Amino acid sequence: MSTASLFRVPVEGMSCASCVGRVEAAVLRVPGVLGARVNLASGTVEADLGEGGASQDVVSALKEAGYPARVETLRGSVEGLSCASCVGRLERALVAVPGVVEARVNLADRSAVVEYGAGTERAAILAAAQSAGYPITADEDASGHEDAEDAALTRSVWIASILVLPVFLIEMGGHFIPGVHALVAETIGHQASRVLQFLLIGAVLMGPGRVFFARGVPSLLKGAPEMNSLVALGTGAAFVYSTVATFMPGVLPGNARGVYFEAAGVIVVLILVGRLLEARAKGRTGAAVRALVGLRPDTARVLRGGDVVEVPLASVAVGDVVQLKPGARVPVDGVVVKGTSFVDEAMLSGEPVPVEKGAGDAVTGGTVNGAGLLEVRVNEVGADTVLARIIRMVQDAQGAKLPVQAVIDRVTGVFVPVVLGVALLTVVVWLVFGPGLGEALVAGVSVLIIACPCAMGLATPTSIMVGTGRGAELGVLFRKGAALQALREVEIVAFDKTGTLTEGRPEVTDVVTVDGFAREAILSAAGAVEAGSEHPIAQAILRAAGDVPAAEDFKSVTGAGVSGAVDGATVLVGRAKLLGDAGVDAAPMAAAADRLAQEGKTAFFVAIGGALAGVIAVADPVRNGAAKVVSDLQAMGLKVAMVSGDRRATAEVIGAKLGVDLVEADATPDDKVEIIGRLGPRVAFVGDGINDAPALAAAHVGIAIGTGTDVAVETADVVLMSGDPAGVVRALGLSRAAMRNIHQNLGWAFGYNVLLIPVAAGVLYPAFGLVLSPMLAAGAMAFSSIAVVTNALRLRKFGESS
Repeated sequence: MSTASLFRVPVEGMSCASCVGRVEAAVLRVPGVLGARVNLASGTVEADLGEGGASQDVVSALKEAGYPARVETLRGSVEGLSCASCVGRLERALVAVPGVVEARVNLADRSAVVEYGAGTERAAILAAAQSAGYPITADEDASGHEDAEDAALTRSVWIASILVLPVFLIEMGGHFIPGVHALVAETIGHQASRVLQFLLIGAVLMGPGRVFFARGVPSLLKGAPEMNSLVALGTGAAFVYSTVATFMPGVLPGNARGVYFEAAGVIVVLILVGRLLEARAKGRTGAAVRALVGLRPDTARVLRGGDVVEVPLASVAVGDVVQLKPGARVPVDGVVVKGTSFVDEAMLSGEPVPVEKGAGDAVTGGTVNGAGLLEVRVNEVGADTVLARIIRMVQDAQGAKLPVQAVIDRVTGVFVPVVLGVALLTVVVWLVFGPGLGEALVAGVSVLIIACPCAMGLATPTSIMVGTGRGAELGVLFRKGAALQALREVEIVAFDKTGTLTEGRPEVTDVVTVDGFAREAILSAAGAVEAGSEHPIAQAILRAAGDVPAAEDFKSVTGAGVSGAVDGATVLVGRAKLLGDAGVDAAPMAAAADRLAQEGKTAFFVAIGGALAGVIAVADPVRNGAAKVVSDLQAMGLKVAMVSGDRRATAEVIGAKLGVDLVEADATPDDKVEIIGRLGPRVAFVGDGINDAPALAAAHVGIAIGTGTDVAVETADVVLMSGDPAGVVRALGLSRAAMRNIHQNLGWAFGYNVLLIPVAAGVLYPAFGLVLSPMLAAGAMAFSSIAVVTNALRLRKFGESS
């Protein structure tokens, strides 16, 4: 009889009995759900999960039904992780806790992210991790954890090295210096030498090497062996065998009474050295997040009671006024209320030119004030600031699991048990066909030691961490880690036109004058009249005109234009019909207006004092470098489409100027979704406005221009912090580089094990007489993990040569 587990989670949006019915129906449709109960009063859902039922599926169903579950997140550092098997075991233990929706464990930075229903006790999650043998320390309590771990590893390496060195010199010195073995025999004697080795290596295994047994043996007894189990079995077997040969040699055959104390000791030293180097290398993978955290100052200068007081950043509240001295880093998000200065916003936009700030302008925490003194009213603090949200985005991406990881998880789930079987088979084969028990032991230990699930476990997360971190440095934020892989699969990049490929606001591009009228006079008169309008095109003319005189008798004629009196003269700005109704013939400028319209510009006739004065053309100018972005994407083998709400004639002109492959015009927000579906399943959509949100969500990968609306940014998979569309090229290039790096790591990790485990087992012995010593196996195992991490670190250089 199958047993069901209970999943209980609060939901949002339920307001009536109809909501209850819809929620219950949605949950019951989830495969594996045996029953569901919805409580309107408490706003909760209980689901009985049978075989195949998953809390993640319930949460997804609730979201699709319009009643999202209230999910909280626990982030923390994990102790005891050493390989991919540990990761799988901890994730299974966490997901088994009732109420846990998802658990992601990252071997690269030894972190865990657990999402759970708001009604679930956090203590239960921590207890499950503790019971599994991998305690989690919540981030808020984990300060200094990495430094302490590094110091402990360093101490262990030194102690183990000092204890093992005499043993190594006694046993291996004779291979390098003739007469060492004879000297040992003549002085302390071989038996005393073996007892000394027993004491020293025993101290190593009980001291620096104790970690392998403390973590590996319980895992082995629970039927879930991992990397520490292999090392514990290998070193333990070598030590026990050598101990028997030392104190009870009679129980062993005469040709099998050799000792391997030095192998057990050197294995411990090499693996500890490997873990230390690996930890330091992995520490560099998180450099991007630490750099972002470092942008946040610890204190702020706050105006209180007429005085400026320096207080801890945590004490600053919304509504406070913060003083920014010249050169100071902005501690919070806010609005300037006094002073002017230039602020370096390179950390946000990537632009090296500081931006002028004055009263009413927004400033962002983490940016750097220039030479002026500013007073800023605080709008956002703590976790609500832009910098905090950026850090969360990067952390979420770095802790994500790509689809390719699913294959690795399946392999590593059975890897260690398979290795144990191979090691046992190796010993049996050597006993039957080999020279003797000692050689069989050496081969079995070598198999246990050389097998390395660490490299397989590190192959993907290290590349994700370094790649997404490098992206953050380049202004490319992967809000969803899976986008790193999805972006590599893209075949078509579709751009929204306005605000993405163009500047997003119209500007005056041409002024064609009739003889007798000056350009400045036409702009001044037109600007004076347009000053009464809030239309974006009117504002464009006003910006081009600069200071304008006052206008009287302003009138707006819908669909035709505007009129007014400037310095006693009637001024008309609009279509030919507006001028014709006032008795002004626009025909002399008709050809110029048609030419400008064919260039994708909006042309207006201007009449002053009853005479035709000229034509003003307004357009949303193409961004600098937009055409190069299109050509760069095409050079990467991608097709480029432009999607616009403009009429086709205007869109075609701009599309031709940019060199795009496909132009879609007259597109509403709903049309954009349909267009993306029509373009194919591998489409990346780039947009910035509220009207782009549906398309960003529908695309295979949604890329938001970070200077756009919050709705667009929250819907997208990738966010470009600057308004420069060149970030799309960087994002795609980084995705390809990261996935290439992951494949290299996986090729190395799997290839290493496939090739060297048989070598360690002795496959070369019959033909060449070659066997792999356990010490060399330990060195190779340590090197494999370091090689994977070092290869991932190459992504830190991405973009430096471009």
